[in-house]
Amino acid sequence: MTPGQSKVELYAALRRDAREGMSNRALERKYRVGWRTVQKALSSAWPQPREPYAPRRSKLDLFKPVIDQMLLADLDAPRKQRHTVVRIYRRLINEHAMDDVSYQVVRAYVAKRKREIRVEAGRGPAQVFIELLRKRVLLAT
Repeated sequence: MTPGQSKVELYAALRRDAREGMSNRALERKYRVGWRTVQKALSSAWPQPREPYAPRRSKLDLFKPVIDQMLLADLDAPRKQRHTVVRIYRRLINEHAMDDVSYQVVRAYVAKRKREIRVEAGRGPAQVFIELLRKRVLLAT
């Protein structure tokens, strides 16, 4: 398979050369593919679509309920007593023995989840769409 060649093009070339009498082993050598690829190309003109990967679990999954609890408690706390991301991260390390989760992962989750928790509690702005009108300006030249 050449770098710019798609799998459909490869399958078409394999089928064309097989119709001309080329052996399977010669096809493997010419196109540098395996036995299974040649068999699949000869049995079907279209390659099978790739199967999507199963979603991976995050290392943060164990700590998400704890973070959510902290953010819920912050709704009623005065502004100066709310948790910052650094404070949440340090509490997770000290109190819950979180070792292998990076600060950036915690920061991204807190940024996303903080807005969601405010909306769920009825204290945040709902998503509002306001269409802006644009004026057309004609420039005289």
